[in-house]
Amino acid sequence: MSERKDIELIAELVPPRSHVLDLGCGNGELLALLRERRGCRGYGVEIAHENVLACTKRGVNVIQLNLEEGLAMFDDRSFDVVLQLDTLQHLRNTEKMLRETARVGRIGIVSFPNFGHWPNRARIAVGRMPVTKSLPYEWYDTPNIRVTTHADFEVLAGKIGLSVIESFGIEDGRLVRRWPNLRASTAVFKFEQG
Repeated sequence: MSERKDIELIAELVPPRSHVLDLGCGNGELLALLRERRGCRGYGVEIAHENVLACTKRGVNVIQLNLEEGLAMFDDRSFDVVLQLDTLQHLRNTEKMLRETARVGRIGIVSFPNFGHWPNRARIAVGRMPVTKSLPYEWYDTPNIRVTTHADFEVLAGKIGLSVIESFGIEDGRLVRRWPNLRASTAVFKFEQG
């Protein structure tokens, strides 16, 4: 999720002056935006060395950590908001990380490539794996461990006791509320512990 408009739409979900934890924060662009425009403070968690350096250059507090190891270093409810933008598809234990997100934060916000988007469906219908802007890799060289849909995430959230506060899709920098599972390349959910 590198498009500025996508990041701005997600930033609007974060209450002003929140204490934020961004899991898989990349180069720290979103945390810097939240600090500058919404008066937020917090930390990023990132594994890639070059992204940790980029965060430091932006003045973003960052911890180098593999998310697969969990969030044991953080107390329950130690953050107002925990973000996971474009990280779920890279994790082996998605359910565990979502539970940890709900434990550590009062609110969780996740985004991920929506495999239910109509161009993906069309590609599958002709017998091929999709390669799109939000899923830019061939099946044999993708860093994604799994893919999911907007609709499937809603089911998982209910199964593990998360209450969805808000959900929508994003397509080409636009908010998609009507039929996001079909019409949006990115799915976004804001949730809390049920």
